[in-house]
Amino acid sequence: MKFKKAVLIKIADTHLDPKYWGEIDALVEKRVSLDVDDPKLKEELKDCDCLLVGFQIPIDEDIIAAAPNLKYIGILATAYGIVDLAAAAKRNIPVCNLGGYSTESVAEFVIAALLHEMRGIKEGLKRSELGNYSFEGMCARELKGSDFGVIGLGNIGRRVAELAAGFGANVSYWSRTKKESPFQYRELDDLLSHSTFISVNVAESEGTKALLNAENLPLMKPGSILVSTVPPTVINTDALVARLSKNDMTFVFDHPDEMPKEELAKLVRFKNCVTYPPIAFISDEARIAKQEIFVGNMADFLEGKAPRNKVN
Repeated sequence: MKFKKAVLIKIADTHLDPKYWGEIDALVEKRVSLDVDDPKLKEELKDCDCLLVGFQIPIDEDIIAAAPNLKYIGILATAYGIVDLAAAAKRNIPVCNLGGYSTESVAEFVIAALLHEMRGIKEGLKRSELGNYSFEGMCARELKGSDFGVIGLGNIGRRVAELAAGFGANVSYWSRTKKESPFQYRELDDLLSHSTFISVNVAESEGTKALLNAENLPLMKPGSILVSTVPPTVINTDALVARLSKNDMTFVFDHPDEMPKEELAKLVRFKNCVTYPPIAFISDEARIAKQEIFVGNMADFLEGKAPRNKVN
């Protein structure tokens, strides 16, 4: 069994290896690639039964309604907050993401980014490049024995917690629901005020927009480091600016590409705001897993199996 026609929105040829394009072509009779603002999109959707979309592509009720034969929606990403899951569910259309493909990659990045800040690595490299091999004036901290907070104990949050615990940190977490976990649960305000190092790992949704805001960000203690590998909407920018302006904590994040330029400009002027390109998910292993899951979800559906990574 194959899909008759797959419409791909903002998925470039370079986003998948040739091997996986071949596997997709074995699952569909015809595929059409378009951009989200292509005027031909609605027309191409009329006889489409498979919709494949790239990262952060809004799929609203109008787009779903324009595809009366639609049977399946696949997202080439983990985030699914801007897909109308309810509209898809009304028509029994499964929406599948890539949950879990970059768990290890993102979790390791969180720890690496923290160590980079805590151990004065940037300053050490800068000195060495200038031929200065003195350690005078440098300082560092250890993860062992520190209070480490994890916001969101899904796949990535749990792995961050495990890695931090492996360093000997005292790990606690907040999640919208309590989990079976060896780590201590704390209410969000308590976690923010208690932890020296904090990792934000919640999924983007209506319930997590501005989760960190003007009411709770001031609770963070001096000397703390906040690492976010989630979409910027989870943290209120103006509240974060106010907290950064006190110059007694550090914010690290890797999603500047998703912020409006005027919002990003508010943050990057601070020396205690450390900005990376969106690289937390990048590893050789994650790249392969991403493609395997994406194609595997499609194959499972066609074979009548319960789709992996179904989010609606």
